[in-house]
Amino acid sequence: MDILAKNKNLMNTYDEKKSLLLEMIAFSTVEGKLQKKEYDFLFIIANTLDIKKGGFLDLFQQELPKQIIRSEFKRVQQFYRLALLMRSEGVLHKKETNAIHHISLGMGLNPDTTKSVLETMEKTTNGVLAPEVLVKILKEQQN
Repeated sequence: MDILAKNKNLMNTYDEKKSLLLEMIAFSTVEGKLQKKEYDFLFIIANTLDIKKGGFLDLFQQELPKQIIRSEFKRVQQFYRLALLMRSEGVLHKKETNAIHHISLGMGLNPDTTKSVLETMEKTTNGVLAPEVLVKILKEQQN
């Protein structure tokens, strides 16, 4: 979770934090139900982002707002957080793979960037990437 704690400061407002969690909740329920490991992971993220339990539970009743993230790096970060959630239960389902690629396109990410992030995560034991690695991937894809 160190990566999330480091990135917490990059999200400036409660709305950005809430938006991230709403996206993660929507993604985690793409299979129709929320696994305990996924719920626990989401709860840890909520705590890291200073969202209290009551506020966290309320997010499960809200619709996903459309918030445009202007910075490409912030979009890659948000995509990465979703990819971490995807790996939280240790099994990658076809619906999750399709959903994360669809989400990345909706975020306006380069498909090659998406592919590179996912492949780099696969090469690690826990999927965690340092912020410098994300920056490197982004720069490689921009060239």
